[in-house]
Amino acid sequence: MSGRLLGTLRASHAGLCAAGTGPVEQVERCLRALGSAPDPTVWISVVDPSLLRAQAAAQEAALAGDPGLKAKLPLAGSLFAVKDNIDVAGMPTTVGCPAFAYTPERSAAVVERLQAAGALLVGKTNLDQFATGLVGTRSPFGVPCNAFNPEIISGGSSSGSAVAVARGHVHFALGTDTAGSGRVPAGLNNLVGLKPSRGLVSNRGVFPACRSLDCVSILALTVGDALTVLGVLRAFDAEDPGSRRLELAPDTVGANFRFARPRPGQLEFFGDEQARACFERDLALLRELGGEELEIDFQPFLTAAALLYEGPWVAERMAAIDAFYREQGEHIHPVVRTIIGRAPEFSATALFQAEARLDTLRSQLQPLLGSFEALVVPTAPTIYRIDEVLAEPYATNRSLGYYTNFVNLLDLAALAVPCGFRADGVPAGVTLIGPAGSDLALAALGARLQARAAPPLGATGQAWSAAEATMASPRGDTVDVLVVGAHLLGQPLNGQLTERAGRILETTRTSANYRLYALAGTVPAKPGMVRDETAGAALEVELWRLPMSAYGSFVALIGSPLGIGRVELADGRWVQGFLCEAWALKGAREITHLGGWRAYLADISPEENP
Repeated sequence: MSGRLLGTLRASHAGLCAAGTGPVEQVERCLRALGSAPDPTVWISVVDPSLLRAQAAAQEAALAGDPGLKAKLPLAGSLFAVKDNIDVAGMPTTVGCPAFAYTPERSAAVVERLQAAGALLVGKTNLDQFATGLVGTRSPFGVPCNAFNPEIISGGSSSGSAVAVARGHVHFALGTDTAGSGRVPAGLNNLVGLKPSRGLVSNRGVFPACRSLDCVSILALTVGDALTVLGVLRAFDAEDPGSRRLELAPDTVGANFRFARPRPGQLEFFGDEQARACFERDLALLRELGGEELEIDFQPFLTAAALLYEGPWVAERMAAIDAFYREQGEHIHPVVRTIIGRAPEFSATALFQAEARLDTLRSQLQPLLGSFEALVVPTAPTIYRIDEVLAEPYATNRSLGYYTNFVNLLDLAALAVPCGFRADGVPAGVTLIGPAGSDLALAALGARLQARAAPPLGATGQAWSAAEATMASPRGDTVDVLVVGAHLLGQPLNGQLTERAGRILETTRTSANYRLYALAGTVPAKPGMVRDETAGAALEVELWRLPMSAYGSFVALIGSPLGIGRVELADGRWVQGFLCEAWALKGAREITHLGGWRAYLADISPEENP
């Protein structure tokens, strides 16, 4: 075991308290993999090994002394890295430019949350300078090689973060993603790249590329691992002006689902037939999972993508480094300097015109995006050798963004999923895209896709394990409500649920501790259910799921004598559900023996049930 690289978060946490698999062993594996001189093209700075060992030993001792601590620290024993545009207190933030470096006194919000959850920071990773690029070649610290082929680019701008995870040096890493900077390197290194909805994760303490578009991204070996990290990072942050109280959509994708793809004539692979073949292979996997394939017009997405580097958002990049550009521009990478130097070409008028164009596109696309569970595109349309990018840095970079540049401009969520390899041994995969707030729904589908493809884990040499597919189902911002009578499917008040995007989860039964009555004088007819542990029975009921934002207005419609309380189900679960005040049972007809409201309706005459 001592020679193994790090694996998944799930495996690490599962064996956290077992001998030889705790935080100390995880750190030793990492340090052995890094060696005495960590690859300088991947790691810009690393935590002192003695400090890392001390942190691991303290955590291991704490876990041994408190059996309940493991449940409180979802990331205990895990190791992570952050892209070097994310602040860590006491460590320089270079943003890939040594002359620009500064040392913050406070860590970024994301680092604080990860450490509070038990994760141990290993160091900071290389990037395309000022997070400007999708290629991973624009750094004075060197060019990180692809984890599978040293002649191939790693992708950027989160290049070092991707390679560190793929090589098994850390369990996960943070990058940033403005135009694809988390998804492209994930795709090229056989990783999951989760780009959250804008504002879902705090950007406080992250040096901006385009402040209005930036997202912290997660690079991990599996969708389950990425989702675990997102669960820790997700929080409204009053200190971040871009933070949003964003409600996440319902969490599951059914056995049969719809996915969209660009029309064949709008697909672009820049002559790379291996990439085209892999995309068709991955679409077939989705069909095997029960997906219905829809072809859509991709042009609105391409129109939005063109605005990123051909529109005024270049000026937002300049806004972040304006003084440094003017006073020490000679220290900026030549390619980055050329790109950002175009900022004066764009006026305030151009910005407002572009914003208006985006508003129109978002409005046009909204109904389309609601007609399927995910838009599916190649994560990268092709792959380049390092020498090809160095010879032509602009066109190659633009090509890599064909399927990524529009996502943040249109306020979408995205998840890059590894699906296997091309004929030349380079990874390939797809990206699932959905509206803001669809993060958990995309993850549910992405987890199924990764499990079906079953690629190995990064470049660690570890095979996919069926255990990785046992990811906990993500819940979303929802409330489950048990209904008993008039709100049942097909009954008069069911519309109060469906018009609030409620969906039925299951028809089930209560525990044998409830009595049911047909209340007198109610219109429409309603039952009243009360708990009675001495003379009750199991009753048929339905469990519905409502968005959290709709729950209040639903409950406001409930009038006396009915209300919402806690109801015990036959399998031992306790859920929120309809109960009745005892005073209303006077004059009511007991129907407990019939087993439920539907049975009662079937038992009475039409005259009794108008």
